[in-house]
Amino acid sequence: MGKRADRFVLRLLAVFLLQLAGGGLAAADQFHTPSVSAMRVEWRTALDQLRTEVSRQPVAASTLSFAIQQRYAVSDPRSMPALVQLNAITSQIFNGIGRSPIPVLLPFDAAAWLEARPNGAPDEGKLARFQAEFRTDLFHAGLSGYDATFSLPPATGEDLPHRTFARPVEVQITGSLLVYDLADPAGGKGEPVKSLAAQFPDMRRFIREGYVRYAFTKFGVPYVVSIQCLDSAPRARRLACREAYPIAERFLKALQVAGGLPSRPRKNIASLRVERPVAASAEFTYRPSGDIIAKTGSRRQSGHADNTAYSQIRFPLVRVPVAIRSQSFARRDKTRLIAGTYPWRDNFCEARSFNVGQCASGFGHQGQDLRPRPCSAEESAEGCDDKRQAIVAVRDGVVIRAPKQQAATLQVNTRTEHIRFRYMHMNPSAMDADGLLNGRRLIEGEPIGVVSNYLDRPNGTSRHLHFDVQVFTRDGWLWVNPYTTLVSAYERLIGGRGRRIGNEPVTAAAVAQALPAEASRPGAREAGAN
Repeated sequence: MGKRADRFVLRLLAVFLLQLAGGGLAAADQFHTPSVSAMRVEWRTALDQLRTEVSRQPVAASTLSFAIQQRYAVSDPRSMPALVQLNAITSQIFNGIGRSPIPVLLPFDAAAWLEARPNGAPDEGKLARFQAEFRTDLFHAGLSGYDATFSLPPATGEDLPHRTFARPVEVQITGSLLVYDLADPAGGKGEPVKSLAAQFPDMRRFIREGYVRYAFTKFGVPYVVSIQCLDSAPRARRLACREAYPIAERFLKALQVAGGLPSRPRKNIASLRVERPVAASAEFTYRPSGDIIAKTGSRRQSGHADNTAYSQIRFPLVRVPVAIRSQSFARRDKTRLIAGTYPWRDNFCEARSFNVGQCASGFGHQGQDLRPRPCSAEESAEGCDDKRQAIVAVRDGVVIRAPKQQAATLQVNTRTEHIRFRYMHMNPSAMDADGLLNGRRLIEGEPIGVVSNYLDRPNGTSRHLHFDVQVFTRDGWLWVNPYTTLVSAYERLIGGRGRRIGNEPVTAAAVAQALPAEASRPGAREAGAN
């Protein structure tokens, strides 16, 4: 009885381990799309606020019709003619504002501008007086919401405390119908702002990933206002967060309804399995997401495993093969490389001084480093030039970038996505000359530059492309690991499925080796059943 019982337990263990192995292998090699929540907009509340804002100005009050058309649904623009009229007026300044499916809050006094504008034509030279002295740098509205960047010049804001920072202060605002559902231990934190409590009852202020952020909900929609700053002593070339606070609060106090139009209610977007090529690639291999080189994470923490392909993008480089591996710790990697290219290895959470909430230490690299294939001796100079490796737009989108900035961001704002892709290490002068600046629209696959080595100066780093991804959450724009997104895009580019290696789960062969011969040999199950 004892031996028979032992064999029975071993068989049960074998079956369990085989099932676990099969499930582990499948789960480890499956990619999935992100889960996204859709908000329900309280348009009647927004209309009430707009009515209150324009009631102070007779011309504006008589221009906009606030008669609610009850025979139309709330999602039908015809039910709220005042919004249609407002969009027609403010679109002369904020192009495409009516595309936003949520109320657009901006530091813009539409009623006062309507009262003062001559002959119905906008006087752009005097817009700052209607914008609390802020200058519009970027406005973009899409089917998920809107994004805007304003700046306050150094010589303006006499009522504000003196600041050491000698450059314009950039203020960003995003309102979104879509919110990405991240596993985010640091999310939802912050402190109330007493001076803004009446206007924004749920307002919370916090410093996260290099920005001071003011997050609040209005009309059922999350909005976040942010300013890039450092929690340190003020300097002429580095904005301290305490110098940013009064500027952000000035911006927030000036927010008013400037446009937007109701659309059909949206549904939450469930996470789905990503379709990948069936045919296997003969060469492409990659290590698992989160498997960074040992002891290269901040505070010796490990990487962040994330099998989410956040968007179905076109791969950002043209020539293949491409390597993804560490630029800072490559000598510590003992993995044998095939032609210096494969396998790929995640470097999202490598040690850096950047705040990255998705990394266990709170610090990381923010993205992935991509190195294009070097030219071979057989290739002609015309056919391959190491200094002309093309970079392309990964999606149709709009550029976010001011002159002289080192990074170029491509934003996608569609009915199902609100996401950003950032490119770094291209030469700023070349980007300026090519017009890669705020508001430029790009088409997927359109060339936007070449792989370079710029970091604060030419030759400041090795020749590679840093590529990262941000998604919108209730805490604003947050870095997410783009590794799986890039693996998925690369597989589509080369037309073959990569082979995942390293940190392999238990396999059937390993189970068979671990069990006694009598429990693993063919026919063992049938013999034991008697």
